[in-house]
Amino acid sequence: MNAVSSRSHTVFTIHVFQRVRDTDEVIYGMLNMVDLAGSERLKKSESDGQRLKEALHINSSLSAVGKVVMSLDPESGYNYIPYRDSKLTRLLQNSIGSFVISACLLV
Repeated sequence: MNAVSSRSHTVFTIHVFQRVRDTDEVIYGMLNMVDLAGSERLKKSESDGQRLKEALHINSSLSAVGKVVMSLDPESGYNYIPYRDSKLTRLLQNSIGSFVISACLLV
């Protein structure tokens, strides 16, 4: 791992409001641009101290995102969607659930 690497997730949210002239109806949209930190093999990275703590939190939140995505499948056996398992999934709750249009770019 790069010693000066940023070890964090980044979420940039844009809220868009549009008022329809004829009806005064307000249309609302939200765009989340998300950059997730990569998971880390703890033994291979030999992290310790603060870096180890960061790696554990990152891996935990990535695991929580995976659980949420898996639970969205009706055949997964989940009785609920575990959005509250991490701050990240709670923050992205409106972007991952039903009635959303999502696109992923994996780099």
